[in-house]
Amino acid sequence: MNLKQARYIRTIAQEGGVTAAAKKLYISQPSLSQMLRQIEGELGVELFDRTVQPFRPTYAGECYLRAAQAMLSANEILENEIQQIRQEDRGRLRLGISMQRSARLLPQVLPQFIKSFPQVRLELREAGSAMLEQMVLEGEVDLAFASTEGGIPGLAYQLIQRETIGILAAYDTPLAQALPSGTPIQLEQAMDAPFVSLKTGHNVRIVQDRLFQEHGLNPTLFLESDNMEAARQITVNCGCYMLCAHSYTAGQGCFYPLAGYDNQRHFCACYRQGKRLPRYVQTILHLVAQSLAPDGS
Repeated sequence: MNLKQARYIRTIAQEGGVTAAAKKLYISQPSLSQMLRQIEGELGVELFDRTVQPFRPTYAGECYLRAAQAMLSANEILENEIQQIRQEDRGRLRLGISMQRSARLLPQVLPQFIKSFPQVRLELREAGSAMLEQMVLEGEVDLAFASTEGGIPGLAYQLIQRETIGILAAYDTPLAQALPSGTPIQLEQAMDAPFVSLKTGHNVRIVQDRLFQEHGLNPTLFLESDNMEAARQITVNCGCYMLCAHSYTAGQGCFYPLAGYDNQRHFCACYRQGKRLPRYVQTILHLVAQSLAPDGS
């Protein structure tokens, strides 16, 4: 059975005969009669009792019609879904984001996104920023929000938020006792207390290792973590320092920008170059940028 046969047999049953069904289907009566005989010949049974008017489905006909209706209903659902996808009201968004950004941004962004696109299925992949660009390149995610320098061939970038790199210091550290928060410092000024660090694979760890190496520094490491929130809380509660972006400080502890350091890594959205972005992707980009704007606009 194909869709055409299913539709024709259903119409014969609905109209009670071949003549009326042919008229409704805009085909000739002989053509419809021939198709009915062909189907019955292939099945080896009659689908309609032709001795009564209107035609009455046989038991085999009732079975056929149930299957035909299921096929036509499934096709109608599929056509509606495809139409919604064409209109960009339905789809799937595979989103890559760091765990830290996920915890902070998604509770703000998703309520409005879901309200606007209830038929878009969201699949979340959480990873360090250093891995997210590769996931986009390999097709594991459609869109990623990451702190990055950008410039990887094959990817397009949209700047979401500029980031200032510096030292987060607990209030009881020598640095916090000596200088007001916000004072630009040299990295060497933050070597009098142990450091909390994110593990390899995170964007800020790449920056940190490079800076320590360039300055010939080997600070005492208190601990490493994969969780930015845990690392931040430990830093401010255990008398430590942590190198991070200002956007991660959440107003806790003291923050000291690195004097003379021109940060090249900023919070961006990235996706495959040349790929057309559906409306729902454009919407989530706007919502994320709006949530991070200084005035919330």
